[in-house]
Amino acid sequence: MALSGIQIFKMMPKKNCGECGVPTCLAFAMNLAAGKTELALCPYVSDDAKEKLASASAPPIRTVQIGVGENVVKTGGETVLFRHEKTFNNPTALGCLIGASEDDAAIEKKLKAFKELRYERVGLTLKADLIAVKDSGDAARFALVAKKASDARAALVLMSDNPAALKVALADVGKNKPLIYAATSANLDDFSALAKEFNCPIAVKADKVGDLAKLSAKLVEKGHKDIVLDSGTRKLPELLRDQVMIRRLALEKLYRPLGFPTIVFPCEMADNPVDEVITAGTFISKYGGIAILSDLRGEMLFPLLLQRLNIFTDPQRPMTTEQGIYPINNPTEDSPVLITSNFSLTYFIVSGEIESSRVPSWLLVLNTDGLSVLTAWAAGKFVGDLIGPFVKKCGIEEKSKMKRLVIPGAAAIISGDLEEELPEWKISIGPREGAHIPAYLRQNFV
Repeated sequence: MALSGIQIFKMMPKKNCGECGVPTCLAFAMNLAAGKTELALCPYVSDDAKEKLASASAPPIRTVQIGVGENVVKTGGETVLFRHEKTFNNPTALGCLIGASEDDAAIEKKLKAFKELRYERVGLTLKADLIAVKDSGDAARFALVAKKASDARAALVLMSDNPAALKVALADVGKNKPLIYAATSANLDDFSALAKEFNCPIAVKADKVGDLAKLSAKLVEKGHKDIVLDSGTRKLPELLRDQVMIRRLALEKLYRPLGFPTIVFPCEMADNPVDEVITAGTFISKYGGIAILSDLRGEMLFPLLLQRLNIFTDPQRPMTTEQGIYPINNPTEDSPVLITSNFSLTYFIVSGEIESSRVPSWLLVLNTDGLSVLTAWAAGKFVGDLIGPFVKKCGIEEKSKMKRLVIPGAAAIISGDLEEELPEWKISIGPREGAHIPAYLRQNFV
């Protein structure tokens, strides 16, 4: 039975430390009761309270892990319908379908694409996450292709209606905890036994959301916790309706049989790559936990990865870079020092331009809570009385004997304050635009 906020509050440490993200333990307890936060965010809750609050503190949509180690994929764990309410937590996992009946050349091509299609963007590596291997009726071939996909360092979805074929494949790759797909009313007991034997997450499939809930409830009764839902339809309007229905029932009604992530198959819903990408994009937005594509091609994958990045970036928290000293182009003690804010986009623009100049330099990154230089200055976070102590304490004085600090041209107004804070340093005003940094460095330090 769900606990009320007051009941949960009685078991809280009542420190009102704010480390959980809200100012008081009462507010945290109310959010916990509403399914809007997780108990793990409280660093002081007792073990006894954790045990008592286990069911009340669980996210309304369970986090399911597929794979192990570096290849683990997390899906689910969501607490809100709209990301501006808080944030979405686990990005839609994108995968590629490989049929065991495909020829070796086609399979190798897809595996190569999975390993090579990686994109760097604001310090993140964007890539596909999963490979779904579909049985074609030959258990040995199915197991062989599954092993190849596993060797490509991919989290796996094993797709078969035949429990015997799944067991052959799991004998090789079961230790990597693949998702087995899919339990239905006809094979529920056999799939349940396999999932227990190999300790794997299990997908359940039905033709209607109501039937899906019944099947997932049966799996829960059998002791399964890691479940993924497929409502069965392959028509875009109906599937979108099902996704919204499942999410609303799980979050608003706390209906536990539907409190699991979902899997969708754009690869089975479109006849051409353009429609497939549109379909996948629809369910990145609403509310697919896993989306399986027919192929991995840059022109298909890249826009989906960017859409996913935009949607699953916390809108209430800017992307930041860690405060510290960043050496660029192998600087020495005679190299200049530049400083910028820790807004990720600013950092990567500035560091990229310094690198392209080929002038050895030290780049200082000051924690401005993710604000850009000009915004941080206006907010009092990129000013002389903060930059000065940072320069003295960060250790840069031991690395650069030149003691020449270049500040962004947009913050030129702070140069006087910095000269007072750092009397042993020469303060230089750099360009206002990042694109002008290479010419500035070559002109002044070469």
